[in-house]
Amino acid sequence: MSIDFFGAADTGPAGPPKCSAKGCQAAAVWVLVWNNPKLHTPDRRKTWLACPEHREHLSQFLGVRGFLREVVALADWTEPEAD
Repeated sequence: MSIDFFGAADTGPAGPPKCSAKGCQAAAVWVLVWNNPKLHTPDRRKTWLACPEHREHLSQFLGVRGFLREVVALADWTEPEAD
């Protein structure tokens, strides 16, 4: 499965990537990589995007549940190769 943060016209939202925090329309600068071990295989990774204001809050939300795997700057993010 491919993730297109920049929203190609026929595959995703238009415009730059937005923060995943509820109601936030700010530009995303961080990728929060997570996995729920009760639902996902160990190698499965899901992502949330975060603006600078919501990075800590979203990280804590995932971290307290044991889901957060890493936080990467959006500019440095490379999507893992699909099998």
